[in-house]
Amino acid sequence: MSKPELPGWRWGPFTFRMPFYHTRLYWQEAMQGLFVAAATGLALVPLMMEFFGLGFEEAVAVSMIHSAIIASAIIVFGEPYAPGWITPALPLVLAYVLGGYDDPASRWQAMTALSLNFAALLFILGISGLGKKFVLWLPDTLKAGIILGAAIAALKRVFIDDAERFLLQQPIAITLACAVCLIFAFSLPMAKLKAKYKVFAIIGALGLLPGFIIAAAVGPLVGEVSYDIQWGILIPPVGAAWAQMSPFAIGWPSLEMFLQGIPLAIITYVILFGDMVTGNEVIRDGLTARHDEHIDINPTRTHISVAIRNAVMGVTAPFFPTQGTMWTGVQVIIVQRWKLGIENMNSLHSGLASYYLMGLPIMFFLLPLLTGLQPLLGIALSLTLVLTGFACAYVAMAIPQNNTARGTVVLIGAALAFFEPWIGLTFGVLATLLLVGWDVNRDPIPHED
Repeated sequence: MSKPELPGWRWGPFTFRMPFYHTRLYWQEAMQGLFVAAATGLALVPLMMEFFGLGFEEAVAVSMIHSAIIASAIIVFGEPYAPGWITPALPLVLAYVLGGYDDPASRWQAMTALSLNFAALLFILGISGLGKKFVLWLPDTLKAGIILGAAIAALKRVFIDDAERFLLQQPIAITLACAVCLIFAFSLPMAKLKAKYKVFAIIGALGLLPGFIIAAAVGPLVGEVSYDIQWGILIPPVGAAWAQMSPFAIGWPSLEMFLQGIPLAIITYVILFGDMVTGNEVIRDGLTARHDEHIDINPTRTHISVAIRNAVMGVTAPFFPTQGTMWTGVQVIIVQRWKLGIENMNSLHSGLASYYLMGLPIMFFLLPLLTGLQPLLGIALSLTLVLTGFACAYVAMAIPQNNTARGTVVLIGAALAFFEPWIGLTFGVLATLLLVGWDVNRDPIPHED
C-alpha cells in the first residue's frame, strides 16, 4: 500500500493547498517565520533605497510582493521545499547591475531581463529534461569557480563596495552579528557544545536571529543604532512602487540587456541546481523517519514553478535572484521537527506553510515591527552576505581534488567577482580546459566519507 500525500486541489503538475483547510498552523514555525523571515526578507530594503530610487515604504511594498511570490511555491504550486533567495548569486547580480547601469530605471530593467532570462532557461530545461544533463556536463572546477566567485563578490560588497554605507556606519553591531552567526553555524568547537548542551543546539537552530538580536541590543549602547518606533498599520504603496519598477510602467529592457544577462542566468542555474539536490537529500533523510507521508519530489514541476515565479516577479517587482528553490537553513529546521512524528507535525507541507505564515503578509502591515527593524536592515544585509561568502567559500574549496584545480578555482572566482559575467564565464571555461581539463563528475551529489 502506497503512502498517502497530503490532499490538495490539483492543477496540471501542481497542487494548491488551501491554508487552514489542507494545511494546519503550527505556532512554533509561525513565530520563527515572523521574526526570521522579517529580518531577512527586508534585508534588501537598504539597497532598493540607496541604488534603485525607492522610499522606505515603497521598498517594503516590493519585499511584500517578493514574499507573496515566494510563499506561492508552497501554497499554489505544492513544492516540498522552504523557498528563498538564490543567495550565492546575489553578490554577482549586484556587481553586474550596480556596476553596469547608472540610473534606477535601467537597473530595474536589467533586473527584469535577468529574471525573464532565468525563467525561460528554467522552463526549457525543465520540460525537456535537459537540466540534470547540463549540470552533469559541467566540469567540477568550473562549478567550484562559480561558487567561489559568489563568495568573493559577497565579501567584496561588504568590506569594499558598500563599506562606507553599512560596515563603517555600524562596525561593532555588524561585527558582533557576523561573529555570533558564524560561530553558531560553522564553528567546530561550537558543534561539540551543541551536541552536548541542548541550549546551544536551540540557539543554533534559529539561524540569523541570535546574531541579529545581539546587534539590536548592543547597537544602541554603542551609538550605532537609534530606534524611532512608530505605531499603527502601514498600507504598503504597491502602486507607487509599480510605477517606478515594472516594465509595464518604465519600459521593457533592450535586446542588449537580455543578451548581456544570459551568462549570469546560466551561472545562477548551476547554483539553483545545487539547492535542488540538497533539498531532495534533506527530504529523503526525513522520509527514513516518516513512513506515514508521501512527499512528491518532481524536478520537472520544480523547474516550471520556479520559472513561473521568476517570470511573475520579473514583470511586477523585478529583483533577481529572490525567487529560488530552497532556503537551506529553514528546510533543515522544519524537516527535523517533521521527523519527530505525526504528533509533532501532521505534514511537511503544514510546517512549511506555517513558517511562511500561511502566505499572509502580516509582517508588512505592522508599522512597529517595520520601523523597529529599519535601523537594523543594513546589519541584516551585511550578515546575509558575510554568511553567504563563508558558506560558498568552504563549499567551493571542498570540490577540487588537486592543487592545480584549487588554484584554477581561485582564478575563476576572482574573474567572476571582478569582471562582467560573460568575461568571467569565458575565462572560467578557458582556464578549466587549459589548466585542468574538462573534469566532469558523473555524480553531482556530494557524499561525505
